[in-house]
Amino acid sequence: MVPNGWEEVNLGEVIKHQKGYAFKSGSYKKHGVRIIRISDTTRNSIHDKSPVYLDNKEAQALSNFQLKSEDIILSTVGSRPHLLDSMVGKAVQVPAKDNGALLNQNLVKIIPKNQLITNNYLFSMLTKSRFIYFISTLVRGNANQVSITLAELFAYKFLLPTYKEQQKIATILGTWDKAISTTERLIDNSKQQKKSLMQQLLTGKKRLLDDSGKPFDAEWEDKYLHDVARIIVSPVDKKTIEGEIPVELCNYTDVYYNTRITKSLTFMKATAKQSEIDKYTLKVNDVIVTKDSETPGDIAVPALISEDLNGVVCGYHLAIIRPNNELVEGSFLNYLFSMPKTRYYFFTLATGATRFGLSVGGINKAHFTLPPLVEQQKIATLLTNTDKEIELFTQQLADLKQEKKALMQQLLTGKLRVKIDNKEVA
Repeated sequence: MVPNGWEEVNLGEVIKHQKGYAFKSGSYKKHGVRIIRISDTTRNSIHDKSPVYLDNKEAQALSNFQLKSEDIILSTVGSRPHLLDSMVGKAVQVPAKDNGALLNQNLVKIIPKNQLITNNYLFSMLTKSRFIYFISTLVRGNANQVSITLAELFAYKFLLPTYKEQQKIATILGTWDKAISTTERLIDNSKQQKKSLMQQLLTGKKRLLDDSGKPFDAEWEDKYLHDVARIIVSPVDKKTIEGEIPVELCNYTDVYYNTRITKSLTFMKATAKQSEIDKYTLKVNDVIVTKDSETPGDIAVPALISEDLNGVVCGYHLAIIRPNNELVEGSFLNYLFSMPKTRYYFFTLATGATRFGLSVGGINKAHFTLPPLVEQQKIATLLTNTDKEIELFTQQLADLKQEKKALMQQLLTGKLRVKIDNKEVA
């Protein structure tokens, strides 16, 4: 049912378009006017990881392909056919930093027709889950590359309110967009602050104050990991074997995707022998690391057991670093394992061909410079508070995005109407 005052339209009826230019990679420069390629885009924006440019003089002749801030661009080619993986059909608004950039081939600029559809309303419609699903029904190709045609794309049907109502809807959704952007900046700032703190505090370049208000001044000591902790490699697999004892298992992915392991996680059900339960049950202050992985860069990723898990057992492909609590704080050790220097050490030790792994000897010989225990605890507490702040902002961001999604569903279907000139639209 079409809401009062709205109409059903095809996308092609309310927009114009501009295809990208087929730039040759041989003309790419390190400086000049930026070229926006599909590989430069994400689901949300345009990144700056490896930008390419065109000479300024050459760019002058290609003004038709120049982009402005808030222009909408959409990819017509992607790398994978799966809906969640493919970047085909993704719509991105050009950020202010890329004003004046040039549009590359396999990207198309979607231009709203004047007084028919607003730019912001158009973008909101192109990022709805309904549109993304529609795109997934169009893709064709193989595992290496998929594509969509513009004719099929422009046949997409959707409900369009009056121009004034679109403006009002865009204003409302813009409030959520501003809150989302603000929260994303808070997360980025907190992560940068944490990175800087780790670099200074974990190397002794910055010293905290002790309980008397004076800076810590005790010498740090060089230690091998085996001097301050015990390494326990778990052989417990994911199988359920009759006659063994049911257990909950902390697995590779639990460690890989979390910096702290808590009871809030859902652990896998398996079985183990009593001797395995006695030896491999996780304790508070343990640090678990990924011992084996498909790539050497994913070796020795750490996670801290930050609370009592009520008998959860460590699973296969992991190693428990069990600290001597009189010499090293587990949370401090967890942060040390996250440092680039430590990550590189284990990267160089990983051996294998299709699967890489660490020897117990290699883990034992990891070398650290440690402050006294009380200073370790102070440092770990400060960094943990920073982590909790990031987690809070991250949850707030997820909530804001969910709220915006729910609001879009109401506003862009006419289930919820807005006021125009202080009058209720019915």
